[in-house]
Amino acid sequence: MFARHYGSSSQPVTRLLIVISIFWIGACSSADYRQTPLSDLPGRDLTLRIEGDVRAVQLYRKGLMDILLYIDTHPNLFPQRKQTGTTVLREEQRHAARAVYRSFLDYMLALESIDHYHRDFYRLPGSAREDSLLITYSAFLARYRFAMAFIERMENEPAFDTMLNEQYPELGIPSDSYAALKYRFLHIGRATGFVAFNTLYKAHPGERRPVLRQAIENDRDYVWDAGKWDGPMMTMQNAVAIVQSSGQSAWMPVQAGVAEWMGDTKVLRLGRALINEQQIHTLSAQMQPGDFMLQRREWYLSNIGLPGFWSHAALYIGTAQKRAAYFDDPAVKQWVRSRGITSGDFNEMLQRHFPEAYRRSLEPESDHIPQVLEAMSEGVVFTSMEHSAAADSVAALRPDVSVLEKAPAIYRAFSFAGRPYDFNFDFRTDAELVCTELIYKAYEPRVGYGGIQIPLVEMLGRYTLPANEYARLFDSEYDGTDQQLELIAFLDGIESRGSAIQGGLAEFRESWKRPKWHILTQNAMRRSIADDYVYQSNRADDLLLPDLYAY
Repeated sequence: MFARHYGSSSQPVTRLLIVISIFWIGACSSADYRQTPLSDLPGRDLTLRIEGDVRAVQLYRKGLMDILLYIDTHPNLFPQRKQTGTTVLREEQRHAARAVYRSFLDYMLALESIDHYHRDFYRLPGSAREDSLLITYSAFLARYRFAMAFIERMENEPAFDTMLNEQYPELGIPSDSYAALKYRFLHIGRATGFVAFNTLYKAHPGERRPVLRQAIENDRDYVWDAGKWDGPMMTMQNAVAIVQSSGQSAWMPVQAGVAEWMGDTKVLRLGRALINEQQIHTLSAQMQPGDFMLQRREWYLSNIGLPGFWSHAALYIGTAQKRAAYFDDPAVKQWVRSRGITSGDFNEMLQRHFPEAYRRSLEPESDHIPQVLEAMSEGVVFTSMEHSAAADSVAALRPDVSVLEKAPAIYRAFSFAGRPYDFNFDFRTDAELVCTELIYKAYEPRVGYGGIQIPLVEMLGRYTLPANEYARLFDSEYDGTDQQLELIAFLDGIESRGSAIQGGLAEFRESWKRPKWHILTQNAMRRSIADDYVYQSNRADDLLLPDLYAY
């Protein structure tokens, strides 16, 4: 059925199954870090989880829609009709195709993780069961629909087939992933899961979650029209069994959202970071106002749609006492006086010009004084080091600028406090900010101010700045006359040890090259197991197809 629309892949089935199996082994080898089953979540946690995943599905679906919109509005890059003959892709075509494919895979993996976690919906009571069914069905359908639509567009240019099957180390994706994607979503057996879900959906009519229901019906109609097939009659009991059996394994070892979503959604290790409190206190003592941190949380789904190992950035502002000592500088005092504060006191200027923000900067967070200003899902907020640096890897960087240039940077950052988070990652407006945008605009060069020079990255027609770019900038400039950043500390999380170690300069310089889903490749034993599995499985008949691909 669906397979009839597109030519079969030139890659052997054996190779595809090996690729699939590597993904599966990666997921299974993380079994030491068990997530609380959906049905075991206490009432409040279950409510938060459901609300978070409802929002996340809508956000990730919109991300996939934006990708298709970008493709459709750039016919000079993505042909709208089937091309014939041999084509040599232009550099701009290769760059655009790689960019959209990386973002596409990111959203697909995030949706898959949500779909996978909610396959136990039938164990939940009352309205939670219906909500969970709507979440898993909408995530399933979004992936199904947008995979078909994406493949249809890419197949217009045969040269894309070869290029998209390249390895994508920044996501931990091996070669032949595009062939595996086609095998999975264009396979005739995929219809079984579609019909099973539709049977369950029809058994739960109602008005709950109207936005999800609208998305479900739109995506369902698209898939149905694309296939034009008649599904078999199915009982409720069979439908539940099929849906459950097809959701046992995830393509990547991540599950989305325990309590929050998007930028701060922790999934495994149940609240325990690899960096401990003593390491945080030591790091805090090393830092100066105006420094900033790159952060990594291994089991969070952070900045879906953006590539890179480093997923978050936060500005260190210090306590009021630390700022008072650090900015007790004649040049800073003169600058403060020029702004109308006769005392020359920097903190007084912050308090006078931004009274509400300054008040919030003094409010304790779990008995800890805020020292950090960062953009998270709830907006640009003040947080403690104990909260912000409770991550799995952290790098502290210091801009190579004078104290006189750091004061305006912190001043400008205070002006952004309280603004909402920018889920579009668009740097063209100040109304909403993403984490790196706060730092970028605090140190943005302007007339009379040198700041930090870092180029923005164009992604799907928008200019943005993944946190990973700061690590890339450090590496490219290190030991040169134009070096703008100094490494203060690098705490490198080691998942297999359950702790973070003091990383070296060389390790940090290479960190931006790590895959976004770093847990797939960090553990050497896991890689060895995967290699052994591939070596032993040299025939398609020898490969045990994981449940993920059981239709």
